[in-house]
Amino acid sequence: MSVKAVLFDLDDTLLWDERSVKETFEAVCAEAAKEVPSIRPEQLEEAVRREARALYQSYETFPFTQMIGINPFEGLWAHFTGGHQEEFRKLEKLAPGYRTESWTRGLSSLGVDNPELGHRLGEMFASERRKRPFVYEETFRVLDKLKGKYKLLLLTNGAPDLQQEKLDGVPELAPYFDHIVISGSFGEGKPAPSIFRHAMVLLGIEPHEGIMVGDKLTTDILGSNRAGMKNLWLNRHGATRDDTIVPTYEAADLEALFRILES
Repeated sequence: MSVKAVLFDLDDTLLWDERSVKETFEAVCAEAAKEVPSIRPEQLEEAVRREARALYQSYETFPFTQMIGINPFEGLWAHFTGGHQEEFRKLEKLAPGYRTESWTRGLSSLGVDNPELGHRLGEMFASERRKRPFVYEETFRVLDKLKGKYKLLLLTNGAPDLQQEKLDGVPELAPYFDHIVISGSFGEGKPAPSIFRHAMVLLGIEPHEGIMVGDKLTTDILGSNRAGMKNLWLNRHGATRDDTIVPTYEAADLEALFRILES
């Protein structure tokens, strides 16, 4: 396979975002239980996740966030100060109230009517999430082996300021990449073929000369398939799939990429 470039997703591919979110919820819900002993932290987490999703979907900005690829739990700590689209200005105004309302509704569903506590927990979540930038153990080991042998591009969905903040939280990461493409800056997110074509232009490659590595079938794999590019589905948790979206390769860890490239 004449691969000249490797394109990487960011969240839950190189950065362990799932762990960051989970540990943040655990910390904030534990704090809530200290103030209201009747609260069970795991129940509050489930309730806030549910209420946040529902509230997020109720906003007129929801179709835009779907297209760019910004999930409800990113909305719980994002400022949305970046991006040139008008929708980002709407999100910037919505964000503070969204944080408060998600936690207030979560508390209310457990019989706790306390908007002031909801506000404090919402602000605490944003603060605590910023303290938890986790990287997979293999991330830098893999990038070290690739750097200099292949062109490297980071292709991530999300709000420009938030994705940049994630990168700033792990400052060693960005220098590995020849280019970094953020959907909120480009104007369209994965799986749109246009963002993959844009990445290929930056890299100066044809589709068969690149491979996309990512954890999400519906964005990383579907989008690269549509663009005619080979891909590696990073399936860390042994998820099952049907034949709706078929990756070129599948592996449980990033290091499998070397076996693919060498073959």
